[in-house]
Amino acid sequence: MKTSLEEISPVKKKLLVEVESEEVDRKIEETYRTLGKKAKVHGFRPGKVPRRILERYFKDQVVEEVTRGLVDETLPKAVEESKAMPLTIPVVENDSLKAGQSFKYAVVMEVKPQFELRDYMGVELEKEIVEVTDQDVERNMQEIRKAHATLKPVQEDRGAREGDSIVVDYEAFEAGKPIEGVKAQNFMIALGGGAIHPELEKGLTGLKAGDLKDVEVHFDEEPQNARLAGKDVTFKVKVIDLKITELPELNDEFAKSLGGEFPDLETLKKRVKDSLLENEKKRVEKDFRRRLIKKIADKVDFELPQSLVESEIRSGVESVKQNLLRMGSNMEKAGIKEEKLREDLVPAAGQRVKELLILGEIARQSGLTISDLELDQGFEEMAKSLGQEPQVMRKFYEARDLVGSFREKLLEERTLNYLANGAKIAEMPASQMSRGQE
Repeated sequence: MKTSLEEISPVKKKLLVEVESEEVDRKIEETYRTLGKKAKVHGFRPGKVPRRILERYFKDQVVEEVTRGLVDETLPKAVEESKAMPLTIPVVENDSLKAGQSFKYAVVMEVKPQFELRDYMGVELEKEIVEVTDQDVERNMQEIRKAHATLKPVQEDRGAREGDSIVVDYEAFEAGKPIEGVKAQNFMIALGGGAIHPELEKGLTGLKAGDLKDVEVHFDEEPQNARLAGKDVTFKVKVIDLKITELPELNDEFAKSLGGEFPDLETLKKRVKDSLLENEKKRVEKDFRRRLIKKIADKVDFELPQSLVESEIRSGVESVKQNLLRMGSNMEKAGIKEEKLREDLVPAAGQRVKELLILGEIARQSGLTISDLELDQGFEEMAKSLGQEPQVMRKFYEARDLVGSFREKLLEERTLNYLANGAKIAEMPASQMSRGQE
């Protein structure tokens, strides 16, 4: 077997492979011999079909089988000899196989780019000081208070106003015809919450229980609901009820109502502050690492393998679809066009691929790896965070062939830890951070 490697681009190679004619003939003979033992041809007993008859009936099948077999047998060795590391399954281009002639084929494959990394340790970078103010705690306490609010009917004789919740039946029409799928009964709207079109909210303000009203609303070309894009819509509304939000008092009794772990309000506030601090630490650390790897990545430039970029884009699209599905929606209902979404994801996908390649190279140069024991620990930590058993998580990943990806994720985190520990950090309040390091 002879091999040679041609460069199409820094990340795309063509591997040329030639298999000697002697090997081709041997494979053809071997295939016909095997075929002759089981082939069924009218007028001949099994095992007694002449070669010329086999060729007449099965030549194309034999050529296809030998071609596939030669590629399967020689490609791994050819790739190994070329020292190329294909990122995806190579695309094979082959000549027609003929007895007495060598068999040639070419393999086009994307490979990891070669690039030089320097000065990635000791990077100078600002880091935000983790702070949680009394105002932050109070704001969070108010959110908890709102989450435990109760809705009560409005007793006074007045119309709906900001802060009220109005319960309505509605149906949308365009030019007198109902718009499919845009209707509801006993639908509750919090006025002033910004959840509906401003014109519709304005039309509902001032209405009382039992009122009927047609509200005219013009929608822009890209509203949240694709069915309403660019349309002049009439909402026929009937007010069923009007409710007011009643907030509980923030006192010891309220704290106790949340569970036995909060004997008084101060204990609740402390838990809120501790939780906010923990979340802030995670946010600051995540932001710091994002800026750290970006600063390293900005120092080097190389061509990106498009297969990896495409994989990131597909992952991003699928993530959007799954998030919408969890909210009971989909791309069409949300007015999101997949082609536009893919286009919007290209820059972030390219940046992600670049950073992953750089982290992989840093890990290689620094001898960073994830041992089997550390992999087990990774499963244990993930299982604990999800309230699952480690064995269950491992079996889930093994069944979907995701253990390798999980190991790579752990190595990515280890490499980021390595870089963060070696960075020269200047801690400062968020208000003093340099704009270029945001």
